[in-house]
Amino acid sequence: MITPAFAQGAGSTGGGAEIAIQLVPFVLIFVIMYFLILRPQQRKLKDHQTMIKNVRREDTVVTNGGIVGRVTKVADDASEIEVEIAPNVRVKVVRSMISEVRVKGAPVKAA
Repeated sequence: MITPAFAQGAGSTGGGAEIAIQLVPFVLIFVIMYFLILRPQQRKLKDHQTMIKNVRREDTVVTNGGIVGRVTKVADDASEIEVEIAPNVRVKVVRSMISEVRVKGAPVKAA
């Protein structure tokens, strides 16, 4: 005779496989999150950094605050640029606060 205790324990011999099957949905969720959320965000950040790095004089830029102006002074090593927002009104803007470069300006001067 087989007791009920032995009959219940007989079906759970492959415990490692059951755990692996239960973890598959969690792994799939993380993979989907990476490709749908993290990877595009990293690409957008890289494109934004490239755009900020390539800002030149006479470019028309839009700041995160919505101010539209023309770049008048750019230093390659500085974190700030000078933007003219109205005739004879110039403000300094932190490079990282530029959200868009609308019109490309003059080419880079040869040193």
